[in-house]
Amino acid sequence: MPSIAIVGASKDRAKFGNKAVRAYVRQGYTVYPVNPREREIEGILAYPSVKSIPFPVDKVALYVSPEIGIALLPEVAGKHPAELFVNPGAESQELLDEARRLGLEPIVACAIVSIGEMPD
Repeated sequence: MPSIAIVGASKDRAKFGNKAVRAYVRQGYTVYPVNPREREIEGILAYPSVKSIPFPVDKVALYVSPEIGIALLPEVAGKHPAELFVNPGAESQELLDEARRLGLEPIVACAIVSIGEMPD
């Protein structure tokens, strides 16, 4: 079963960080919500950081501002995900350049649409 870390996961069902959690669960993924302020999201244990996830991670999806995303890229790179989705609003040229410098190939696209779901 593939896994995904959703960075910026939220309890707010109107936010894309929550919609992504639900979409990936529906598609059969093992979902690791990442939010330092939450204990659980949609009934799933939330992790304070990507590096605190004690399992391999196949994909990472960023739902945070570019400034926060850049700071988190080293720990994302440490998980060696096959895919890094940089969702609309999470991207900046600086973030994309830093991701590539760390050996990641960022995909600037909606992670929800990429699995055949609609984000609304």
